[in-house]
Amino acid sequence: MPDNVPKPILKPRVDILTGDGVLPQPPPKKLLDRVRDAVRVKHYSYQTEKTYAQWIRRYILFHDKRHPSEMGGAEVSAFLTHLAVEQNVAASTQNQALSAILFLYREVLQQPLELNLDAVRAKRPRHLPTVLTVEEVRAVLSQMDGVSQLVAQLLYGSGLRLNEALGLRVKDIDFAQKQLYIRDGKGMESRMTMLPSALVEPLQEHLLRVKRLHQQDIERGYGAVPLPFALERKYPHAPKEWLWQYVFPSDRLSKDPRSEAILRYHRHESNIQRAVKAAVKSAKLAKRVSCHTFRHSFATHLLQNGYDIRTVQELLGHKDVKTTMVYTHVLNRGGRGVRSPLDD
Repeated sequence: MPDNVPKPILKPRVDILTGDGVLPQPPPKKLLDRVRDAVRVKHYSYQTEKTYAQWIRRYILFHDKRHPSEMGGAEVSAFLTHLAVEQNVAASTQNQALSAILFLYREVLQQPLELNLDAVRAKRPRHLPTVLTVEEVRAVLSQMDGVSQLVAQLLYGSGLRLNEALGLRVKDIDFAQKQLYIRDGKGMESRMTMLPSALVEPLQEHLLRVKRLHQQDIERGYGAVPLPFALERKYPHAPKEWLWQYVFPSDRLSKDPRSEAILRYHRHESNIQRAVKAAVKSAKLAKRVSCHTFRHSFATHLLQNGYDIRTVQELLGHKDVKTTMVYTHVLNRGGRGVRSPLDD
């Protein structure tokens, strides 16, 4: 290059997004947002996410908004003592709060917590489950109708938990083999269980109505349902496909709390719970009955009919047979099955 030609001036590399050579540091996330991120990394349910965030918030407010990193085992024990002594919460509620706080310190703050878990963990009382007789089950179901009755029949006929029944998708029903596929149930475990023959025709008629509702959603520009994990990125058209639709969809569309997309979720648990409560009242049963009572009755009646406990364990999805063994205690009537001499 000739000497009289000016040399080009080299400018520092400029970032096209920020306009300068230094990338800006994102603002630090709030503590509860970090908790939600950690819960999602673990693939916990949205209900667990809400519950953990609620307990951690209550823990912080109890200690006058001190940051958890400045506190330790003594503050955790004080909070749990407050719940047990002043709030008089159940043992399961106290242990739920403890699980949330342990998650905070272990997974979010990654801070060791000097705490004697045996001392602070409440011992849950062991209660025998409430079980209905076959006649009582029939009386309650006869007081129900529509979708609520169909869900309750699945709870009793297939031994499902309420969230498992409401979370069923079209692809999870095998009418030919009369089987239900329960995917990602409690503890992220999957299993197969029976589909009662008596429910094949009612379910098929119900799905025809659901399909018409889905077609109406498609015509309005909606029709999507939430998919587990990252399946939506892998299969972008899957949320609107028929096989992924919920068997018991909600009556109305709603906004997804995480993605803010307009989706159709499954029916809410409270709808079925209210229907069961009203049916029990109408049947005039003097028992404390919930949706889970149908599952207890399913297991007990199978054992009464001579099925072995391992089969019942597999149908219920229990990890340990000891959990299923509780139903053998329900079967033992009158002092562990012993006949009283007064009856002679």
